Amino acid sequence: MHTKLLARSDIETILLRVGLDALMDQLIDRLRDGFSKADLAQAQIPARSGLHYTSPDFGLIEWMPANLKQGKASLKIVGYHPTNPAKRGLPTILSTLSFYDTRSGHLMGLLDGTLTTALRTGAMSALATELLGSQRDGLILGLIGCGAQSVTQCHALSRLLPIARIVAHDRNPKAAESLRQRTSFISIPVEPVDHGELTHLLEASDLICTCTSEEPGRGPLFRDFANRPGLHINAVGCDFPGKFELPVELLRRSYVCPDFREQALIEGECQQLRPEEIGEDIATLLRNPAMAHAQRDQLTVFDSTGHAFADYISAMLFLDYATEMQLGAELEVECIPTDPLNPYSILSPAVPSPADANRIQRTAT
Repeated sequence: MHTKLLARSDIETILLRVGLDALMDQLIDRLRDGFSKADLAQAQIPARSGLHYTSPDFGLIEWMPANLKQGKASLKIVGYHPTNPAKRGLPTILSTLSFYDTRSGHLMGLLDGTLTTALRTGAMSALATELLGSQRDGLILGLIGCGAQSVTQCHALSRLLPIARIVAHDRNPKAAESLRQRTSFISIPVEPVDHGELTHLLEASDLICTCTSEEPGRGPLFRDFANRPGLHINAVGCDFPGKFELPVELLRRSYVCPDFREQALIEGECQQLRPEEIGEDIATLLRNPAMAHAQRDQLTVFDSTGHAFADYISAMLFLDYATEMQLGAELEVECIPTDPLNPYSILSPAVPSPADANRIQRTAT
């Protein structure tokens, strides 16, 4: 039995042939269609769990499974290590995605999850903003946190909304300055601002994305402020108990939409709220857009903690293109024995039997 492995070169080929804009548009469409039509109540998608640690560095490795009961299940393993960029020259988030046949447990496919995570997180923010945010022309996007995730946030939002300007802040001024170059392909002006101008960014923005690596216990990023009417916030940086970006006073006067309620109560902005203070989740609003549009005149927050179904959809987009373009290596990863009752029967006739192998080993010693 073979496993399809998509190497980095295969992902690059897909990006080049399809194009960044077309790929993002297709992912947004698949996520909108998937979340509005799938019966997630019948699916098996538990809140993520994993290993949290502080040594040798603060970080985690978590698993995010999804079984849509369609014959295959996905499993994302994601690592979050905020010291990666400075210490190792690596992204804060590294990830892999695997697919399994739920009839047999066979590993069907394996591919990168780092790029797909960044893409689906931006795409989910765009969908939430389309539902809950202002639709007027000339929108100002305020961005707090200018790391890797900021690029796909800007890209995805630009595909659905008329953004005229991006005002960006990061505690590392070089990250805010370089965002202009990293997002030059979307042709929206970027204005970096320092900490002293953060209040101006907050009060002048029509949309805000917070995508930081704030450590647990150190939030919020700012105090409550006098927001513009109809402000929408995508809070992307929460992924750990005790870690949050937004002040609770702001959350309590907002309509808060979680991507995954059970998970957001543990690791998201929603951990600061009582269950009755939380609105409908993104899947419910996508099925009932009028319910979301009714909130547009007030302050709204999308609590984005990451949804395993979104990972499933984004991985399938790449696997479908790999099949269409005949990309990927077909590898025999699993040791499937010819006799299912004898694990040693993976040995071919040309290879010594286990008994012969033992005799050879004894003779050699």
